[in-house]
Amino acid sequence: MSRGFPISVAQAPRYQSVLPEAADLVVIGGGIIGICTGLYAARGGARVVVLEKGLVAAEQSSRNWGWIRQQGRDPAEMPIMAEAQRLWQELSRETNEEIGLTQAGVTYLAQTPAKLESFERWLPHAAANGVNSRMLSQAEIAVMYPGLTDAPLGALHTASDYRAEPWVAVPAMAEIAERAGVQIIEHCAVRCLDITDGKVAGVVTEKGRIAAPRVVLAGGAWSALFLRNHGVAMPQLSVRSQVAATEPVADVGQAAGSAKRLAFRRRSDGGYTLAPSGAPDLYVGPDAFRAFPKYLNQLKADPLGCMLYPAAPKDYPDAWGTARRWQADDVTPFERMRVLDPKPSPQRIAKLARDFAAMFPQLGRVRIKAAWAGMIDTMPDIVPVVDYAPIDGLIIGTGMSGHGFGIGPAMGRVLADMAAGRGAGYDLSRFRLGRFADGTEMVPGPNV
Repeated sequence: MSRGFPISVAQAPRYQSVLPEAADLVVIGGGIIGICTGLYAARGGARVVVLEKGLVAAEQSSRNWGWIRQQGRDPAEMPIMAEAQRLWQELSRETNEEIGLTQAGVTYLAQTPAKLESFERWLPHAAANGVNSRMLSQAEIAVMYPGLTDAPLGALHTASDYRAEPWVAVPAMAEIAERAGVQIIEHCAVRCLDITDGKVAGVVTEKGRIAAPRVVLAGGAWSALFLRNHGVAMPQLSVRSQVAATEPVADVGQAAGSAKRLAFRRRSDGGYTLAPSGAPDLYVGPDAFRAFPKYLNQLKADPLGCMLYPAAPKDYPDAWGTARRWQADDVTPFERMRVLDPKPSPQRIAKLARDFAAMFPQLGRVRIKAAWAGMIDTMPDIVPVVDYAPIDGLIIGTGMSGHGFGIGPAMGRVLADMAAGRGAGYDLSRFRLGRFADGTEMVPGPNV
């Protein structure tokens, strides 16, 4: 595994070909959703161009925890996630690198009766979808995580769930897509859609125009900003999540775990990836104020779910000074911020190391090898938008709400088939864009 974690913002672009005059499909965004959309569209016979304003996988696609889980999913996502796990196995066999794909399971530890009850309420969804989730006793937890000092009341465990190394896996998928005929161009921001008679006729990029009848928007944290410039409102926000990677340590459990103090998973290099198990950071800006009513149910369910900051750093998607309107010949926010690279808090990273060592005293002092943060694109009901936009020819795949890495291959396949006019294969009504305007109650997914 030659790539560092996450993808370095200083890395030189690898994909720098000449902009084509035309394509059957343009994909905006070179994260896992965009790359997989391009891959499966190309395998369906389309001429595909994936355009990335910065670098492939440099934002959340290489900054996530690396979990590939069915456990805790919204019921509407679970059939798609089952397909994703199959596709992960296929893609792993096609790569030229070891991406760390390991079926070691996922465990959620319950410290309170309320949390234990929430896990038990989710179990029927697992049974309905053929997932082997089950509750663990305290004795079983002690065997699975030797030396754990916390005393959970029980746990939810899914042995069939996977993990992989994001900073290796997504670039490896890009190589598969390139071999399949996808043209990937980095450092090429799409400024706006080219619209003729109310229909998509192509895109205008900082490097010129591409004619195309179909466009998939998979821009992650930037998607709502792109849509707003075209008069399409979507209450997507982005929250900062922080991650640390330890130096190699003794094995204290192969199954990824989420506990009260932190979440952890074993890595292929012998260390663990650590992250706070809750309370991401929300930078309050114009979009946060606009979207606030849609998030009321989420706030009621988890009033301490976010730490609020009064303003985002300069040029972030919801920063107070970030432009909301521009023309095709303007320098856009996407060019001003090539890679969204939030900085982690040294205090929180140090606390992760202390908490992990306190949970497993046999480790001694835990040393941090690297730390980073990422901006997670999220929605009021914690499920994505996967839908045709009100602009003919535009398809939206965004707001994966921290679930995008695992489900990425299957969502890419779904979006590719939607762009080709084929059926998605699933009921996507839960993910429609119109739910935010038609009076649908915002019922958050289980997010257990």
